[in-house]
Amino acid sequence: MVRGNQLFLKALVGLVPSDGVITYDDFDAKMAYVPQRQAIDLSYPITVFDMVLMGTYPSLGLFQRPGKKERAAVKKSLVAVEMENYAQRQISALSGGQLQRVVIARALVQEANVYLLDEPFAGVDIVSEKIIMHRIHSLQQQGHTVIIVHHDLTKVQEYFEDVLLLNKTTAIHGKVADVFTSETIAQAYGIAINL
Repeated sequence: MVRGNQLFLKALVGLVPSDGVITYDDFDAKMAYVPQRQAIDLSYPITVFDMVLMGTYPSLGLFQRPGKKERAAVKKSLVAVEMENYAQRQISALSGGQLQRVVIARALVQEANVYLLDEPFAGVDIVSEKIIMHRIHSLQQQGHTVIIVHHDLTKVQEYFEDVLLLNKTTAIHGKVADVFTSETIAQAYGIAINL
């Protein structure tokens, strides 16, 4: 069952049926989606390289196979998340943080305008978290939009510039300094928290 923030991301990327259309300034966005880690079947026998290569499939034509260009993009993406030395390892042999970096590399090869990440820091080690944040900041500096579902309120001020506090009936958006306050958190989620 899909709920809440996960449903929001899946609706943005078009993975769930909807009754409407999402547009932003008539911008036709190419989106890459990074699911929660538990959505990945670790029993499937695939190498890191091949899993990232799968990210190139949507841009290939029918019956077209990945070539040198796609393989070079995979290598570049693995370097970007510091996983190039694991290219021939089975995904089942990776730590949680390593697997998350591989999934992000798979999104990077799609060369999207918008990246949607669902809980990218859940269950990852601090090294992977820092590498992921560095890559996210690089994407933003290159003009890409990155939307992240994140529940760890202790990292919001450190990691993000803008925030959307979202629940069933409330949506509060703005700069972290303006919106991420005890009052707005209480308004959005009905809990008292000291920041």
